[in-house]
Amino acid sequence: MTHSVADAFAAIARGTEEILLEDELKDKLATGKPLVIKAGFDPTAPDLHLGHTVLINKLRTFQDLGHQVIFLIGDFTGMIGDPTGKNVTRKPLSRDDVIANAQTYKEQVFKILDPDKTTIRFNSEWMNDLGAAGMIKLAARQTVARMLERDDFKKRYGTGQPIAIHEFLYPLVQGWDSVALKADVELGGTDQRFNLLMGRELQKDEGQRPQTVIMTPLLEGLDGVQKMSKSLGNYIGITEPANEMFGKIMSVSDDLMWRYFELLSFVPLAEIDEFKAAVQQGANPRDYKVLLAKEIIARFHSAADADAAEQDFIQRFSKNAIPDEMPEVTLTSDDGEMPIGNVLKAAELVGSTSDAMRMIKQGAVKIDGEKVTDTRLVIKAGSTAVYQVGKRKFARITLN
Repeated sequence: MTHSVADAFAAIARGTEEILLEDELKDKLATGKPLVIKAGFDPTAPDLHLGHTVLINKLRTFQDLGHQVIFLIGDFTGMIGDPTGKNVTRKPLSRDDVIANAQTYKEQVFKILDPDKTTIRFNSEWMNDLGAAGMIKLAARQTVARMLERDDFKKRYGTGQPIAIHEFLYPLVQGWDSVALKADVELGGTDQRFNLLMGRELQKDEGQRPQTVIMTPLLEGLDGVQKMSKSLGNYIGITEPANEMFGKIMSVSDDLMWRYFELLSFVPLAEIDEFKAAVQQGANPRDYKVLLAKEIIARFHSAADADAAEQDFIQRFSKNAIPDEMPEVTLTSDDGEMPIGNVLKAAELVGSTSDAMRMIKQGAVKIDGEKVTDTRLVIKAGSTAVYQVGKRKFARITLN
């Protein structure tokens, strides 16, 4: 199936934060030749969550348009440790850690990518051959002043935080990867801007046509505020059980649902606009949240699992008569957590923490339909859930 340049560009641009440069990308698409699309992943953590899949979804879009996707596992750069967004030097991984994590990544990404249209490469293939002399020549192409233009390096230098010399090599190696692969397009998150542009510079130096840079946004977590992160507890892991994924997706706010539709769904934007129009005319947004949840679960589990998760949700929640409308409460914790009694009191679901303890002991407190039995339960920051006290008091509470 052939696609017009306009249609292809629209599909690629969906949900992106920035494309550098748009006209260059359109010119490349107009050639009708399959483009080399590169995205690099350092195997520093083996479990992917939906935030990671925003970029991987974009790779799948390129595959559907007939282009060649290279899933680059940074086994060489992983031993350096990408300092992006960090205020300290990252601990390098051992070779065994890198290989073990890389294998897990490969198993997970093929839940989205077409394995027959994906080439997996390791950047040690060419970096080991470059050798010490080649690395010195590569390092000579940039200055310390240029490296200190990068926000994280600039902040650390300004505050006296140490910067190890090898960290300056990371963006150079990432850029050299683009040279080695002759990449036409490289994808990365907005926090990768400096590294992505380094690839353009090095390609120009090597006489190659510079790659187009596409930056994808950082997906907000379940709290709708901070980016999705395992450390913040506001994530949906792609290997989580279907029922857990379904419940988490159903817990997001109606506004955040549309953001998830744009970045995580493959439903055409025109159809999503129809969903929005229907909601504005009185349709229940919960119905569309179910569609989103089932699409995502079918991708990472199966359609049958998605149907079963929906039925489980209906049994657990609808039979408990959870209302469509309820107070939306956002609480803030200074130390990253809050006892259940304090959460219920702050949300005005009980009059005091002693009332909360009494209601828990009576079995009258539920979180997302599950009865709370532990009066010492501590709620972690980054979570959003429906809290119920008795038969009639409900609140959707986000703890930051």
